[in-house]
Amino acid sequence: MTRPVLIELFYDVISPYSWIAFETLCRYKTRWNVTLSLKPFFLGGIMKETGNHAPAMVPNKASYMIADLSRLREFYKVPIYLPEDIFDVMFKKGSLSAQRFLTAVDMKNPEFTERLSRVLWTRVFQTHQDITKLESFEQAGKEARLNDNVLQDSLARIAAQETKDRLTEFTKKALQYGAFGAPTIVAHLKEKPEVFFGCDRMELLAHIMEERWEGPQPDVSTHKL
Repeated sequence: MTRPVLIELFYDVISPYSWIAFETLCRYKTRWNVTLSLKPFFLGGIMKETGNHAPAMVPNKASYMIADLSRLREFYKVPIYLPEDIFDVMFKKGSLSAQRFLTAVDMKNPEFTERLSRVLWTRVFQTHQDITKLESFEQAGKEARLNDNVLQDSLARIAAQETKDRLTEFTKKALQYGAFGAPTIVAHLKEKPEVFFGCDRMELLAHIMEERWEGPQPDVSTHKL
């Protein structure tokens, strides 16, 4: 067997499109010959450094995004429901503290990164709960089944310089690949990084890796009786 292709997923839990890419890649990580590396970064830093603007800030794009996410929710079976106060959630409250918490966990206990990421996305886009307060992170950690020692240690390191530096490192690394938003997916093929933006390039990603694309839910038969 050839060596697995390294796929880096740069993402932020404030990005609904990142959640779709995350779930799709998690569904395929044992079907394709790949190693999936989760890279929590800070989307706000990416947008600032590149001068990009979120779709929700452009009226026509915002209207399109609402319809688009509704279609994607059904197609990918990812329970994304935008909160009514989406502008406050995304632009006033933001995700910096949440990404630092996720980073703190990932640095020492990466076995919990996937589960915690999913819990944080669920809080934002399904149950519409807070992801900015310390008590919110404690609740999220318990939902992700972090043991108490890991949870308390991670909570204590949210504002630590090492945590901030790690989040900055991943954000800068994504920028070096040419990232301008989230999600940013990097597949390392023959020592050459192939960069994809968004959640809708999975079929093309499969093609360049010579893997089989079996739809958004590979474990569910697409054949009708």
